Amino acid sequence: MRQAPNSNDPAWSGPRHERPEADALRRPPPEGVSQLGSGPSLTGATSRHRLSGRWAVPEDPPRRGWLPSAWLAVLLVLGACGGGGGSGEPTAGNADAGAGSATAGVTPVGGTASTPPAGSDGVGNTPPPTSAGTTAGTTTGATGSNGTGASAGTAGTTSRLGPSQLAVLIADGNPTSEAIARAYQLARGVPEANLVRLPVPTGADSISASDFAVLKARLDALLPAQVQATLVTWTQPSRVQGSCAMSLTSALAFGYDARFCGQCSRTLASTYFNSSSRQPWTDLGMRPSMMLGAASLGDAQALIARGVAAEGAMTRGALTGAGTGTGWLVRSNDAARSVRYADFLALAATPVGGVAWQYVDNAAGTGSSLVADQSDVMFYFTGLSRVAQAASNRYLPGAVADHLTSFAGVLPSANGQMPATDWLAAGATGSFGTVEEPCNYTEKFPQASVLVNHYSRGQTLLEAYWKSVQWPGQGLFVGEPLARPWAAL
Repeated sequence: MRQAPNSNDPAWSGPRHERPEADALRRPPPEGVSQLGSGPSLTGATSRHRLSGRWAVPEDPPRRGWLPSAWLAVLLVLGACGGGGGSGEPTAGNADAGAGSATAGVTPVGGTASTPPAGSDGVGNTPPPTSAGTTAGTTTGATGSNGTGASAGTAGTTSRLGPSQLAVLIADGNPTSEAIARAYQLARGVPEANLVRLPVPTGADSISASDFAVLKARLDALLPAQVQATLVTWTQPSRVQGSCAMSLTSALAFGYDARFCGQCSRTLASTYFNSSSRQPWTDLGMRPSMMLGAASLGDAQALIARGVAAEGAMTRGALTGAGTGTGWLVRSNDAARSVRYADFLALAATPVGGVAWQYVDNAAGTGSSLVADQSDVMFYFTGLSRVAQAASNRYLPGAVADHLTSFAGVLPSANGQMPATDWLAAGATGSFGTVEEPCNYTEKFPQASVLVNHYSRGQTLLEAYWKSVQWPGQGLFVGEPLARPWAAL
């Protein structure tokens, strides 16, 4: 993985307002980050900080009580104006937007993350005071109100995403895809009219941009008007190849557009990022997509069962006094792949209903960057090219896990790295991976605090995952899209 461009580098050729430091989410990356190959060896002791969360009110609880009323008013005004994310980046649908080119000092990873500004939680919010510091090796105090505090910037309709608004895409003539689609329809009650068959060549990991354009035109003509999102029931192809590679799920959402990809280029932002929209097609003119990520009917049925079992499971635990799940946030000794650590630290200090946070700091490489033999994993976010012993854990229904690396979305091989679908095989319900070298921009990978914020407020896995990625063009979303562990009962 390569490091993302540093605007302080004299090789930066873009205008000042497009430089990385112009965005609060983007700061000069750590020095000494080099191209990513295989992951380093992991031995010795590790710093771990356990932070128990409190039960949150499901389904969109109030924002943090520590936000001043003036800021809350500003957020409401921005929402009414359709503002979202606050990145200042070009967004999908902006005809004048363009993707910048890679510059010297970029570290492929995929990607370098930007360090959030001091005193921020990584999404532009200043967190409440804590009783302890956040230096490496120090336990941070989780104080403040429920929720993650990441604000949803774009106003939109509020009816939830459900089976009647999800189209299930089938590779025409492929018996496995057909069987998986029928299993999903039976489990979730998807209307027959929402099953769409497409002439998809399933023997390679990519489809050409020209062939995809034909497929996309046919899909758009067949989709019922009420459909807000789509589910893919094959695993190959997982990317669309033109002058650069977009993930299949993003190409289905936006159409193939080279401004969404280009390896280490700065790419178009999504208007869906951290938005409050529950109806993205109606509000934003895009249909987010998720690939189920199962190559066999048996694996698909097991994954679907986890998604169904997740419905309200965390909410139910709050009502019955059941035990909590654990959220693992790992800063590994792979510096280029651990650029999300500042966001991890902020999230670890934030109470979230039913989640006890464990922040693992192995930046010094003196311990282990692995989580193994755990029985209650709800979240597992890390940065490694391969994550050993992931399958030794027991994952709760609706669990989310991903690892920041270059090629986890290239299925099935991941170019020798660990594919995102390995998390599903291990028992997680959702994951994410990129389909070409993206460089380690944090904007190209899930922002854990944003994901958890939307997920813990009763939104579906598809909504929460998509809203957590600001520049999603190269990223493949996999899992059971309608899983809702914090659904209202």
